[in-house]
Amino acid sequence: MKILVTGAAGFIGFHLVQKLLQSENIVVGIDNINDYYSPELKFARLKQCGISQDASVWNQKTLSSTNSNYSFLRTNLEDDEAIKNLFETEKFDAVCNLAAQAGVRYSIENPKAYIQSNIVGFLNILEACRHNKIKHLVYASSSSVYGNSKKMPLSTTDSVDNPISLYAATKKSNELMAYTYSHLYSIPTTGLRFFTVYGPWGRPDMAYFSFTKSILEKRPIKIFNHGDLYRDFTYIDDIVEGIVKVLHKITENTPPYAVYNIGNSSPVKLMDFIETIEKALDKEAVKEFHAMQPGDMYKTYADVSELEKKFDYAPGTPLEKGIGKFVDWYKSYFKI
Repeated sequence: MKILVTGAAGFIGFHLVQKLLQSENIVVGIDNINDYYSPELKFARLKQCGISQDASVWNQKTLSSTNSNYSFLRTNLEDDEAIKNLFETEKFDAVCNLAAQAGVRYSIENPKAYIQSNIVGFLNILEACRHNKIKHLVYASSSSVYGNSKKMPLSTTDSVDNPISLYAATKKSNELMAYTYSHLYSIPTTGLRFFTVYGPWGRPDMAYFSFTKSILEKRPIKIFNHGDLYRDFTYIDDIVEGIVKVLHKITENTPPYAVYNIGNSSPVKLMDFIETIEKALDKEAVKEFHAMQPGDMYKTYADVSELEKKFDYAPGTPLEKGIGKFVDWYKSYFKI
């Protein structure tokens, strides 16, 4: 298959590209490489996929790869003309849209960035899929759409009408937009609601990354809601395995519209999560306890039964193993 991966220099996108290339797919990646977090980390991920130019050429739009099955374009989803030209030129079979302005808390500080990337950008992807007969669009949604639902585990049959952050609202909007395009133009679209993904090459704004950094530097870590939070931590390899299974499901019976949870289905208390990191580092954290932050969910817990039933999805990485792999990568990457 020829597959477009947006957000290809991001955490999940980078791992997905690597997995797809292992199976002889032809992959085109795009990313705007913004400075929401370190662009150097994004460049380093690209180099792992064969984009090996030195830093002096990173401002070029098209970058070649040492892997003949991979090419990369630096652009924004909001650039309607660039997206239109890309689709017309490349003739993709399928698209996995992972590009988005991420972060629940940052959406309170910079709301306009979320409308541009997550709404305008996603509309451009939908329009390009419509006009180029794409066989399957898989896109990233988020567990944040559930708001502070008290019903557990969180199921795709639950109401998601009460988002508590603008980031969550944009992800719910993506699902509605995808439904409309599936209904009007018979484009098979599948949304995946990600639940707290972690692992090597992860995002520095995520708690497990910042906790590890602070513990190693002997600085206090901020623990919100006094540690009374639960997250369905999902290891990156389990997530990517699920995405690939969904992405390759192109048949005459592919539903025109579907949304699934993709998580570990095993919530962990924040304090137990921190203890796992401490054990992996063999260092104790200096802890600062704070009140709940605006926009944060109290608990995430994925019901993944539909994904298990329809795609044989089976997340199986224990937390201790996943955190151990992340810590090993962190020490290697930062030369500790």
